[in-house]
Amino acid sequence: MLSFIKTKAFWVKQAKDLLKIFVFSIPGAYLACRSCFEDPNRRYYLIVLNFLVWVIMWKGNSFVNGITNKYYNWLEAPVKRLIAGVLVHTVYTMIAIVSIFYTVEAALDISLGNIHYTLIFSLIATILISLVLHSIEFFKSWREVAVESERMKKEVISAKYESLKNQVNPHFLFNSLNALTNLVYEDQDQAARFIKKLSEVYRYVLESRDKELVSLSTELKFVESYMFLQKIRFGDNLKVNLSVDQRQGYEVPPLAVQMLLENAIKHNVISSEAPLTIVIEQEENYLIVSNNLQKKNIVKSESSSMGLPNIKARYSFLSSLPVVIDDSNNIFTVKLPLLKLV
Repeated sequence: MLSFIKTKAFWVKQAKDLLKIFVFSIPGAYLACRSCFEDPNRRYYLIVLNFLVWVIMWKGNSFVNGITNKYYNWLEAPVKRLIAGVLVHTVYTMIAIVSIFYTVEAALDISLGNIHYTLIFSLIATILISLVLHSIEFFKSWREVAVESERMKKEVISAKYESLKNQVNPHFLFNSLNALTNLVYEDQDQAARFIKKLSEVYRYVLESRDKELVSLSTELKFVESYMFLQKIRFGDNLKVNLSVDQRQGYEVPPLAVQMLLENAIKHNVISSEAPLTIVIEQEENYLIVSNNLQKKNIVKSESSSMGLPNIKARYSFLSSLPVVIDDSNNIFTVKLPLLKLV
């Protein structure tokens, strides 16, 4: 069906082109030979011949151009394509002009003068017109490739972003199950509450996995549930101070804040002698998550190394603002840009 539509559209275009050529052929015939045009016996022959001349020159060069495109590609070999196009059009025009010149003289029994001037004029006109057409065709091809390249780039970025989001779910579940394994042996009642909260938290993980952004208030509500689970494990040795205005309509990538908290808990000593304090606050268009720095030794194979790189990579797809990381003055600080959809 699509092939038929395309064929039909092609023939409609050809018919329109022929109609345009016929319209131009009438004044063209008059200008070519005014005395012939005024003679009723030769007027129609002159119009028909003028029409055929236009068809041969216009459609013929168009056909030749199509054949040249099959052998030389504008994007792969633009110089060869330009040279081949000019040469082919020149040869075709010379053959066509000579054939038309003597055909018209024989058919109308008239003299059109010196063929050399006609040939030179036609060649110059053909070369100039072909150069313009070739330039247009080259830029059209270049634009198509540029559009296609941009489309492919967006698809690659989208695929990478989806891959980065999918890294979050197993990362979070893996660490939660590790915490639960230890808790089951210590306090079964607390473990039961932990499992209930874990199911609520993981429901959020599943609901947000297909979203690029979530509201800041939604993310912080989830963070509160997540930290409830962690406080069951660490008790008063883990402190969280949350001071953020959640009414401003900001958005963040889902689980971004949770990953920073998880990163702080994983990489720092947490004990009664060295409690860990995490502060979540807002400074202009940034959400700041900081903690006192008291690093513990972690075997490299035990760390998935996906936390901060994941967050930075996700933000690179969503904002021109950078994720700021600072570990000076024994305080580890991460500043997340707060996003706002227009």
